[in-house]
Amino acid sequence: MKRNLLIILIITSGVLCADQIIPSVDQETDVFKKWGEPVTLKCSYDSTSEYVFLNWYRQYPNRALQYLLYRGARSGTGSNTAERRFQSTATRSSTELTLSQVRLSDTALYYCALGVGAQ
Repeated sequence: MKRNLLIILIITSGVLCADQIIPSVDQETDVFKKWGEPVTLKCSYDSTSEYVFLNWYRQYPNRALQYLLYRGARSGTGSNTAERRFQSTATRSSTELTLSQVRLSDTALYYCALGVGAQ
């Protein structure tokens, strides 16, 4: 029996008015994958800062947000406290979160958040 998984991407806004997260045109907000398949979630952003940090979180129903990782978009730094199945990449205008093999336990809401440091 094959199981389908539902992953929903929610994008949150940045701290400063000039900085923003923008839904990617090619990213579905409801993502359905079969057990074991890879999935990539993407969000775009716009910022004039060179100190941009993109954070990924997930939330299970009736639970608090769970921090997954952050990626320094323009500095190349990053921290990953999640499982090794979670990888993140970033460019000057977007970030991606890839889960190498989805499991039933990955069914959750996923959040992309933009953080901007002082210049």
